[in-house]
Amino acid sequence: MPRGEEALDLPAWNSVSALSWGPRRSRAMAHLDSDVKEDCLREDLKFYFMNPCEKYRARHQIPWKLGLQILKIVMVTTQLVRFGLSNQLVVAFKEENAVAFKYLFLKGYSGIDEDNYSCSVYTQEDAYESIFYAINQYRRLKNVSLGTLGYGENEDNRIALQVCKQHYKKGIMFSSNETLNIDSDIETDCVYLDLQVLARDPQDWKNSSFFRLEFYRLLQIKISFPLKGIDLQTILSRELPDCYIFQNTITFDNKAHSGKIKIYFDSDANIEECKDLNVSGSVQKSTQYVLVFDAFVIVICLASLILCTRSIVLALSLRKRFLNFFLEKYKRHVCNADQWEFINGWYVLVTVSDLMTIIGSILKMEIQVKNLTNYDLCSILLGTSTLLVWVGVIRYLGYFQKYNVLILTMQASLPKVLRFCACAGMMYLGYTFCGWVVLGPYHNKFVALNTVSECLFSLVNGDDMFATFAQIQQKSVLVWLFSRLYLYSFISLFIYMILSLFIALITDSYDTIKKYQQNGFPVTDLQEFLKECSSQEEYQKEPAALLPCFCCLRRKESDDHLMLTN
Repeated sequence: MPRGEEALDLPAWNSVSALSWGPRRSRAMAHLDSDVKEDCLREDLKFYFMNPCEKYRARHQIPWKLGLQILKIVMVTTQLVRFGLSNQLVVAFKEENAVAFKYLFLKGYSGIDEDNYSCSVYTQEDAYESIFYAINQYRRLKNVSLGTLGYGENEDNRIALQVCKQHYKKGIMFSSNETLNIDSDIETDCVYLDLQVLARDPQDWKNSSFFRLEFYRLLQIKISFPLKGIDLQTILSRELPDCYIFQNTITFDNKAHSGKIKIYFDSDANIEECKDLNVSGSVQKSTQYVLVFDAFVIVICLASLILCTRSIVLALSLRKRFLNFFLEKYKRHVCNADQWEFINGWYVLVTVSDLMTIIGSILKMEIQVKNLTNYDLCSILLGTSTLLVWVGVIRYLGYFQKYNVLILTMQASLPKVLRFCACAGMMYLGYTFCGWVVLGPYHNKFVALNTVSECLFSLVNGDDMFATFAQIQQKSVLVWLFSRLYLYSFISLFIYMILSLFIALITDSYDTIKKYQQNGFPVTDLQEFLKECSSQEEYQKEPAALLPCFCCLRRKESDDHLMLTN
């Protein structure tokens, strides 16, 4: 019987033990699963924040992005230099033709513009001679011009010179008794003078009623004519030549009726596709080589764009994992500073640079084959992308502590500097508007708002102080005294106070960073989580538990299901 009782009691004892160990075992397994996830997350985070050298030592991962960035710097800079030299030829050709046109069509042009206009006349005889001189030079263009110029067609597809005059509709003026009777409505009369008309006796068109000017009613006269030109100097650079259309306008401005007619010359150069262009020699081969080089730059930037975009996407996914884990375990949200750690600004910078380089390279290829002529847009895209590429190099210098001071100082001081500039900008705008209204009629540097702002910015940096004081006209004693008070107060306020505070903000941030480097940076939740050691030692104290061993800095090759970001 005792044995039977023992036999009957044994199953009962086994069932009780199974009921007591089941929940405990499930809790242990859940705890183990959460610890495994935490160690995996910690390892992913540590790997994400490693630099390329540390990643290579940890997993022998080749730093493809680093190699691509170095190659891209060389390729993009070479591309920019070649395009810059070509763009300089384009700009120089336009400017030299504009100067040549002034000498050709402006009578008595001295080579130096007067303020914002080219020259001026003061008598009726000089006004007539200047008008007829420009018309006559247009007729003799082929015989007097040194350039590859030809006559262009106007909007009506006519090869002709257009002369338009604006004047008041009616007017009678007697200056002796200060009598004025004028109709303020403005009339515009135009006449076209083609080469056949100009080839006749000049007195025929000079004595026409159109050129009988009543100067007291006259507002302005515009002489417009298009010209064609070919830039042959590009052939020396192994490039196809460009064909230009110059829309030239000579304006005789008499709106002030002050006895002085200002003469303006404006030349708007547009590049057009050359018709029946046939250039033999090595130019075609050189163009093909340049196109292949530009295509290779596009491929390099496209690969860099894909890698950086992939890194940004993986970083956002890792950020989501960390936020969910932190909320689940600690029941609170991660601070904004830690959340922004996952947004790598350098990757965003490289992505923007790659996009601009790709678009600029496509435009450059179209310009190279003469399908497009927008040099300015292409130069802005390529120039800005090269700037961003070289700025991105600072990222790799930031891995060294001594070089990292600049980056950390800029990051720490930028918010304070922006808030300070917002306040100082209000005062700067006040001085700008005040100087423009009061000193504009008496000083060349205060004529327009943009020139006032440039003048004040120069004063802040200590440039042209004496010249700014000396050039103020002393025609009004009150304005002269105000100008002294205005300039002295601005210089004292912005140089001795605002600029000093601006430098102090940056210096304070620099001192803070230096102290952090000596005594340690403040530890955030993310950094505290990364510093925590894994619970491997605690697991090893339980001999009955068979647990996998995880390392904070290394992974097993079998852990391929874990997400890595780089």
